[in-house]
Amino acid sequence: MSPKNNWPSPFPVYADQIPGESPDVLIATSGGLRIPAHRHILASSSPVLESMINRPLKHRSSSPPTISILGVPSKAVSVFVRFLYAAKCSEEDLGKYGIHLLTLSHVFLVPQLKQTCTKSLIEHLTIENVIDVLQLARLCDAPNLHLKCAKLIFNNFKSVEKTEAWKFVQDNDPWLELQILQFMDEFQLRRKKRRRHVHEQSLYLQLSEAMECLEHICTEGCTSVGPSDMEPTENRGPCSKFATCEGLQLLIRHFATCRRRVNGGCSRCKRMWQLFRLHSSLCDQPNLCRVPLCRQFKVKAEEDQKKGGDDERWKLLVRKVVSAKAMSSLSLPKRKREEEGEALEMKDNHEGRSFRL
Repeated sequence: MSPKNNWPSPFPVYADQIPGESPDVLIATSGGLRIPAHRHILASSSPVLESMINRPLKHRSSSPPTISILGVPSKAVSVFVRFLYAAKCSEEDLGKYGIHLLTLSHVFLVPQLKQTCTKSLIEHLTIENVIDVLQLARLCDAPNLHLKCAKLIFNNFKSVEKTEAWKFVQDNDPWLELQILQFMDEFQLRRKKRRRHVHEQSLYLQLSEAMECLEHICTEGCTSVGPSDMEPTENRGPCSKFATCEGLQLLIRHFATCRRRVNGGCSRCKRMWQLFRLHSSLCDQPNLCRVPLCRQFKVKAEEDQKKGGDDERWKLLVRKVVSAKAMSSLSLPKRKREEEGEALEMKDNHEGRSFRL
């Protein structure tokens, strides 16, 4: 009897695509299907299958060696073997056997199939299957899939807790229930922290813009406020460069005429003092700077530093504003960065001037 007579007939298409080579191993499934395959294909695709193929046989037999893949549908095993040959899988097969294929890819260490199954399962996540897929992702060490499931549960928990799968978890797997609830609590805290961080960054960016606007007013002049040796601009409309320019001009005009600022009783003047101080902390050329009180604040800061009276909270604020400005400049188009560089160069070429209101 020839060896070929030992094989089931007909051969699957993928095992018959290698001309001149007959299959030399059988894969047995739970449904009784016996799939012929080639040892070198299986061994090159999966280190686990390679170990099983190279394992010494206890009894010599004329029958071809058999590898058992049990616990999943026979059709899923056929799709799995086809993937080992062709390195591809149809959307229809992924939709039908995605969960089984993910299990097989994890057990037999086939990372390409695992990545494909993970992507497909993420695309087909629903309220009804998310709990089952979450458990599978945890068992199969698929962190991306696990995270997507957890986020879906977090965003739709009221719907998820009405499903039979969630009720089953509550009755039979309290540990998983606790993990899900803990993740939801941690995710909520992270989301709040992220929102707070975004809000803080927005405030630091506004302060950075206010510093640029202050230099713009004191260097170029705008609408009603500017250097004393410059004529007021003919444009009386809102400033096109900075959204905060008009409000900052009003604040400067109030600061110049307020009678309560000397005694520290005006909150608007206090705000202006802080803006002047912040500018001075950021300015690296106080001798040439045209912003009022820049050099005075710089000298006072140096004296406080010598006395050991540094304000750590203020220094932290300065660092945050500098960081926000740097991040903002990185996101600007190249042409706008060049224009800002030219404006800074023009500023350095001017000498200090008095202020006009």
